[in-house]
Amino acid sequence: MEMSLIITLGMYVALGGAYLLVLPALTFLYLKQRWYTASSVERVLMYFMVFLFFPGLLLLSPFINLRPQPRQVT
Repeated sequence: MEMSLIITLGMYVALGGAYLLVLPALTFLYLKQRWYTASSVERVLMYFMVFLFFPGLLLLSPFINLRPQPRQVT
């Protein structure tokens, strides 16, 4: 009985960590790579991912800087 409780709690922690940390981090990386070159269908997918992973994105947002780099003047 005790072993199934540990497995169940482990699964909750793994799924919660994936939902709140791993998948939002991957979403941030994807958005950073494709934001300015995405097609209209891809942009709908981006908005859906932001809606789906909003709690995790909110948790990670203070630690991630996605501002554009300054232009290079030559």
